[in-house]
Amino acid sequence: MILLVVDTQKGITDERLHEFEKLKRNIRTLISAARKNGVEVVYVRHDDGPGTGFSAGDDEFDIFEEFAPEEKERIFDKTVNSAFHNSTGLVEYLAEKSEKKIMIAGLQTNFCIDATIKSGFEQGYEMIVPEYANSTFDNAYMKRDVCYHYYNDFIWPGRYALCVTMEEAVRALEGERK
Repeated sequence: MILLVVDTQKGITDERLHEFEKLKRNIRTLISAARKNGVEVVYVRHDDGPGTGFSAGDDEFDIFEEFAPEEKERIFDKTVNSAFHNSTGLVEYLAEKSEKKIMIAGLQTNFCIDATIKSGFEQGYEMIVPEYANSTFDNAYMKRDVCYHYYNDFIWPGRYALCVTMEEAVRALEGERK
């Protein structure tokens, strides 16, 4: 198993997110449990391109301080919603490690998390989604809380991912102790 932390970048990791404090606490808990149990933490960053303010070299592009990767942890950059797009190199990296079980956390529920979960499922990965470890903003069509529950409680479970409690997620990470 790996813990895949997607798009938790400074420019979008803030109080606009649904259940922001719970999200921060849960992602910190997952990262800590993964590291403690020898589960690799892999990060993904979204790059909107030069001049957007959300690209390599921009402060907003950097990973949120509370989730900062350790020196040995891998970071993959992407310019599309799915972390598994062939342009990222993540699929090849996981194939080298013979890794098929992915616990995912990050942003945003209705964009990159949804795309990554569905893409991962299509590629044969077992996708595991801990509760309140992904979040999103309000948008023109859906409030952030409705959006969160739409995906986590309706779209993903039993179709694309195993959606679990935080207790189950931590136990799964502990079970991977290496």
